[in-house]
Order: sequence, then C-alpha cells, then structure tokens
Amino acid sequence: MKQVSSDFTGKMLIAMPGMGDPRFEHSVVYLCAHSDDGAMGLIVNKPATDIRFADLLEQLGIPVGAGLRDIRVHFGGPVEHGRGFVLHSADYEAETGTMKVDDAVSMTATTEVLEQIAKGDGPAASMLALGYAGWGPGQLEDEIAANGWLTCDARPDILFGRANEHKWTAALKTMGIDPLILSASAGRA
Repeated sequence: MKQVSSDFTGKMLIAMPGMGDPRFEHSVVYLCAHSDDGAMGLIVNKPATDIRFADLLEQLGIPVGAGLRDIRVHFGGPVEHGRGFVLHSADYEAETGTMKVDDAVSMTATTEVLEQIAKGDGPAASMLALGYAGWGPGQLEDEIAANGWLTCDARPDILFGRANEHKWTAALKTMGIDPLILSASAGRA
C-alpha cells in the first residue's frame, strides 16, 4: 500500500479539463477525510436539480419551522446517492455523527442536523449533499499525479456560497489560475 505523502483533508480538489470522468467535470470537491486507507469528499458545486430541501424534509417527516433557511441539495458524488451529508461551519456539533474536518468545517450525517436547520437553528453555514466521492488507497494520489485534480485551500465562500456555477472558476482563481489557459494534458519538456 502506498503511503500518503500529503494529507489533503480539509482541502478542495478542482477537476482538471479532460479528467475523463463526466461525473466530475468542472467539479469542486471538499475532502472530508484522507489517509492511507483512501479518501472521502463531497462535490460542492453540483446542485441536485430534482429535489428541494423542503421536499426532502417533508419526505423525512421533519417539521419545518418559520426560520427555515432553504439550503441547496447537491449531488455529493457517485457513491451512496441515498445517503445525506451536511457539510457545515464548525459552530455546530450534533450529539452524535459530527466529524470535525478542521477548525472551520465539520460534517454531520444524521437527521439531527436537518431537524435543527428546519427549526432555524443549527450551523451558521451549511450545504446538503446526497452521495459522496470516494477513493481507495492510493487512487486519489494517482489521479492527482495524472493531472486529474488540482488541490487548494478551502474557502467558506466557495464551500457554502450559492453561486454553484462560479465555484470551479473561483477555486482556480484562489490559485492564480485563469481557467482559459488550462490544458487537459501535462506538458513534457
């Protein structure tokens, strides 16, 4: 098994043009966990077009309070579409099921956080993802080495912002990269 040379937990992955997997085209993925055992992340810029947050709450039987913030439901990745994950600011922690990713961001995978958000409480910033992106041991490192992903520091305005169509470009700009100059293949001198 390959050793993880860098821990990308809490970083954003930016899909490079020509990565070869249409599910990740122009994706920005927030990495919630990365170790020798693999990696797990949530796509933060692909809204689910067929379900609204209020509809999901109704399906789960969660009553909606007057202070409900309508957070967007996202396609979090191709693994376990029926499973929900709330990526949120670290100011909230459920009694069980909250994983602190770093000092600014946590992830909760229980209905408790949805109940709190439905009442108008819960974390100050959040997004809901159905499904997740997962990589086996060494797989993510291989994809990065093959020019499939760029990595950069995560920013709350990109993670939790509402302008999903601009997140990929915004993430590239945090690295000083103009998306128009990107190539789908690595150059050789």
